[in-house]
Amino acid sequence: MVSFAQSIPVPFNLPALREMFEARKRVFVDLLKWDIPVLEERYEVDQFDDEDATYLIVPDGQGGHAGSARLLKTTQSHILDTLFPELCAAPPPRGPRVLEITRFCLGRQLGADARLETRNRLVSALVAYALEHGIETYTGVAEMGWLQQILAFGWRCRPLGLPCIIDGKMLGALRIDITPETPGLLEANGIYRSAPLQRLEFLEAA
Repeated sequence: MVSFAQSIPVPFNLPALREMFEARKRVFVDLLKWDIPVLEERYEVDQFDDEDATYLIVPDGQGGHAGSARLLKTTQSHILDTLFPELCAAPPPRGPRVLEITRFCLGRQLGADARLETRNRLVSALVAYALEHGIETYTGVAEMGWLQQILAFGWRCRPLGLPCIIDGKMLGALRIDITPETPGLLEANGIYRSAPLQRLEFLEAA
C-alpha cells in the first residue's frame, strides 16, 4: 500500500515521515553528496517541505521506508522555477493541474530486485494520484542517468530543454503528461502496478 500525506504543517508528526526524511538524508546527502540542508544531522529537510507538500511513501513490508516522492504545487515557488529555470527552453509548465515531482527516493537498504519493484510501485502511485486528483502534468529535474530511465518508461514524457552541467552534475528538466491511457502505456513496459491507495490528510500536528 502507498500512503498519501497532505497538508502537514509539522513534518515530523508521523513515524513514516521521519523515516522518509532520514532515508532522503542517506540517499541525497550521504550517497549522492548533494549540498542541501540537514536537520539535527539526521533528516534531509528543505524550504519546500511545508504544509503545501504532498508525500507518497511506499513501505518496505516491515513498517519501514522503501521509497517515497514529494509533490510540489507549481502555482507557487517550486524547485524547477526557483533553482533550475535555465533547464527550460521556455517558462516551465505551471497551473493547478501541474505538479512537480521531487525527492524521488529509493531506500539504500534495498537489494536490486526490491529496488526495482519499489521504483515501479512509486511510479504507479504517481500516476494513480494524478488520475485521482485531476493532475494532467508532472514536471521534474533529474540527473542524466535517471532522466534517461524516465524517458524510456513508455509514458508521454519529453524534455523541457537541453541538459546542463550544474555543480558538476548533468541535469535535465522534463514533463510527463498523465492521461487515462498512462497505466496501459506503463504496463506494456512491465512497470505499472495496481494496488489499493490510502490517502492520509493531517491538518494539524500530532
